[in-house]
Amino acid sequence: MKSKKDILSFAVNTLKLEAEAISNLIPFINDDFVSSVNTILNSKGRTVITGIGKSAIIAQKIVATFNSTGSPALFMHAADAVHGDLGMIQDGDVVICISKSGNTPEIKILAPLLKQSGNILIGMVGQLNSELAMHADLVLNTTVTKEACPNNLAPTTSTTAQLAMGDALAVCLLEARDFKAADFARYHPGGALGKKLYLKVMDLAIKNEKPFVNPTTEVKDIIVEISKNRLGAVAVLENNEILGVITDGDIRRMLEKYTNLSGIKASDIMNRTPKTVEKNILAVEALELMKANNVTQILVTDENKYFGIVHLHNLLQEGII
Repeated sequence: MKSKKDILSFAVNTLKLEAEAISNLIPFINDDFVSSVNTILNSKGRTVITGIGKSAIIAQKIVATFNSTGSPALFMHAADAVHGDLGMIQDGDVVICISKSGNTPEIKILAPLLKQSGNILIGMVGQLNSELAMHADLVLNTTVTKEACPNNLAPTTSTTAQLAMGDALAVCLLEARDFKAADFARYHPGGALGKKLYLKVMDLAIKNEKPFVNPTTEVKDIIVEISKNRLGAVAVLENNEILGVITDGDIRRMLEKYTNLSGIKASDIMNRTPKTVEKNILAVEALELMKANNVTQILVTDENKYFGIVHLHNLLQEGII
């Protein structure tokens, strides 16, 4: 059983070694790296990324990053490749082979086969005198001096270096493709991140009721309308034009001010400068407006006509907040 001090020391040392390994990659960002980026950019095919063991897992992560940032990619396990999966590689595809040693049996078989197919082979490798490095058209050097594993055996620092080099490739490709937030949303439509980039105010407003009263509506009916629709507010309309808004806060302030409620109408207590947004703006923009004005609901318009209400709860339910 190790002491708390020992555990903290092991953890800190691991992070220091891995951070140092990433820093040591900077001199390896060279002409081959630039050519790798341009080769992938100019390819008429996909990027096929392969590896074995822990390098295969890193390859899968890089594939996922490529695909989510606009660079079509697929994973091919090196062991499966030499048993039939080479057929997944098409003309025009670029192949990235990841290996620390570059000399595993599968890589020794695979590298020359890839060269024979005429595809560009990029080797992401930790030994420059390896079979993979010698067969590769371009080499991404991910050499590390030491694994974080105390036995210098378990892939730790080396896989961190591979992952970082893959991220560097992905970001360069993203920048070169001028990949924007809106593009990102197309590939991430299901999560909260995607919703921030595509969900519009009208998508939320249509799920709610459209509470409204007339300028002459009496207090009792105003309260009923607010309570019935559970949005904490009601629009005051005339010919579908918004004259104002009454919130549950306005009702509370009215009760503090008046003891006799007879004769009080919507026009007497409404806010004549309600916060509104057009239905086509992003929900996240409506959220920022709510925050800036310290309100929990906002009126939605369609070419200045009343369209509905969006409440803070709608944004919470969608994970925007």
